[in-house]
Amino acid sequence: MLRAVLFDLDGVIRHFATDHIAAVEQRHCIEPGTIARFAFADDVLEPVITGVVTRAAWIEQIGAHLGNARAAVEWGRTPSEVDWEMIRVVKKIRGAGWRTAILTNGTDTVEAEVDALGLTPYFDHVFNSARLGFAKPDRRAFQRVLDRLELPAAEVFFTDDSPSKLAGAEALGMPTHHFRGAPDLRTALRILGIDA
Repeated sequence: MLRAVLFDLDGVIRHFATDHIAAVEQRHCIEPGTIARFAFADDVLEPVITGVVTRAAWIEQIGAHLGNARAAVEWGRTPSEVDWEMIRVVKKIRGAGWRTAILTNGTDTVEAEVDALGLTPYFDHVFNSARLGFAKPDRRAFQRVLDRLELPAAEVFFTDDSPSKLAGAEALGMPTHHFRGAPDLRTALRILGIDA
């Protein structure tokens, strides 16, 4: 029996404005995709999402690579919006008595970002890789979440829009779902006994 539903944040609960990112690169005459290719390269991303370096230091590193600190700062201020259809799903799950939580590969500012978006009241916990010290799909990130929830793997459902991020959860025996939208998620949860 499930007792908790764990959600990825970006691409599931919130979405970043891709037009802003493109506008920043165009405004600064940077080839499209250049910032993301560097910022999300494994050796650059891993330290910031495991709490080794701060988000501010990461942005500085991106600016140094570009030779354009201002472009990096503007990129780092990319606005995001909440998927309110997903919040309706979350509210229904909580209203039926299940616990809800976020697990995100994030930086040291994620908790403040979640709060600023007004999302904090909808989740029992926000688990941030920068605080956990391990990032998805590392099974240790999921194990730390299970330990904090004090629940066995079989009782915690996890959904993420990136299939590769499910591996650690599956290795521990957590039921998972590749997120492709609220309707598919509702169907997956209904099969497991949760009417969302």
